[in-house]
Amino acid sequence: MTHQHRQRRTISLLIAALAAMVLLPLTMPGPAATAAPGSDFRNPIVGPPNSADPWLGYHEGNYYYAATTWTGNIYIRRAPTLAGLSSAAETRVFQMSQPNATSNMWAPSLHQLNGRWYLYYSAGPSSCCGGQRQHVLESAGSDPMGPYTYKGKLELMPDDGWAIDGSVMTVGGVNYFVYSAFPNNGSFESGEKQSLYITRLTNPWTAASPGTLISEPEYSWETQGNPVNEGPYVLQRDGRTFLTYSASYCGTPDYKIGMLELTGPNPLSRSSWTKKSTPLFQRSDANGVYGPAHHSFFTSPDRTEDWIVYHANSSSSQGCGTTRTSRAQRISWNPDGTPNLGVPVSTSTVLAGPSGENGNPGAVPVRRLQSYNFPDRYVRHADFGVRIDPNVSPALDGQFRVVQGLADDGSEYVSFESENYPGHYLRHYDYVLRLEPNDGSATFAQDATFRRVAGLADASWSSFRSYNFPDRYLRHYDYNLRIDPISTDLGRQDATFRIVD
Repeated sequence: MTHQHRQRRTISLLIAALAAMVLLPLTMPGPAATAAPGSDFRNPIVGPPNSADPWLGYHEGNYYYAATTWTGNIYIRRAPTLAGLSSAAETRVFQMSQPNATSNMWAPSLHQLNGRWYLYYSAGPSSCCGGQRQHVLESAGSDPMGPYTYKGKLELMPDDGWAIDGSVMTVGGVNYFVYSAFPNNGSFESGEKQSLYITRLTNPWTAASPGTLISEPEYSWETQGNPVNEGPYVLQRDGRTFLTYSASYCGTPDYKIGMLELTGPNPLSRSSWTKKSTPLFQRSDANGVYGPAHHSFFTSPDRTEDWIVYHANSSSSQGCGTTRTSRAQRISWNPDGTPNLGVPVSTSTVLAGPSGENGNPGAVPVRRLQSYNFPDRYVRHADFGVRIDPNVSPALDGQFRVVQGLADDGSEYVSFESENYPGHYLRHYDYVLRLEPNDGSATFAQDATFRRVAGLADASWSSFRSYNFPDRYLRHYDYNLRIDPISTDLGRQDATFRIVD
């Protein structure tokens, strides 16, 4: 240890001691975990053949799921847990027989408006795919399973032009329909770009007028394979409206998600939308995920978490057909209020289900871990290593979901899941702390579980004893985290932390 490091420790100890006397009650810390997440699962949540372009929502105790079928049938799955969707029965809720709309059903999207469900979908004749238009069904009541009746085709483009991938966006109490089409009823062959359009709905099955253009492919990451903006879906929080969409051609591994934000007063005006210049969500070769896009969002049963459902391939050579599977993961939010979709997780990673499933008591707390003897430093992950740093940037790298221990659900046991890397936990390996994906093994669960006890240096703080090496405690050494036996005053200070918001 350097002299400078020791000197900093001495100064920091004085600060910590003063903070403990002035700010903190001299009591044992309470349980860190107040809730359990839902049932564990691995992606995909639904596999072929009907598993591309997914929509997923939670309503009155059940998840509901629909996806592209390529046929004249529309199916919905229902299950009380996200994990249960994979084995849930497909119930046919509609069989198409309308003129020029008997097959090639794509991208269903359900929306509850005025107490009923409206199911929007793209469809055309048996010959694919120039006849695709938007159609809408209406439920008889408030059950997402229907029964449904056909309400009509949405007139979205001049001269009944091609239009796909529509969904409803509500802003200021007004319903809008956002979708994808070609300018001038063109095509890729005629040099047109597949772009995003918007129109106001006079009722759930009637467009007020043909749509206006709000986004076209302009960046290189939007033009891989073909220039495409499609699959728009709204995401709203704290009064802000984000319109996410799929970019580039779906047959490439570079199909990805981009984002617009409504920054002006009129959603029908292109000038009211600001495009993010970089992708929001894209392929992860390290995780074996390719073409992750065409998506929707849903909230956890207790409405404390936001989740994305999307399709992706497991090989870069797979294209735009039935190899695509539906996957889900929790998303987070940046300090500036914008969404952080993270990185698509590997299909080998075990994910905790949404909070509030199975009647659990509610929200999983998101916390930071403050060092006792370096109170300006917080535990964070950096390139999957774990250390204590001041001024953690990006801030999400220093935030963790404090959950019940993976190896023991007793109230005194905790595990720390990364806020911005779902399914990744702090675990020790060769006594060194790492952020790693949960592989579902007993060894991983034990390595990632700690018993929270009174702080070794101050009982009003906390220390964390290893579950499978109970003679060792979580501590920092030269700012890096590890588990060690503790026998000195300095070690006790290194092994003491405070859980803070």
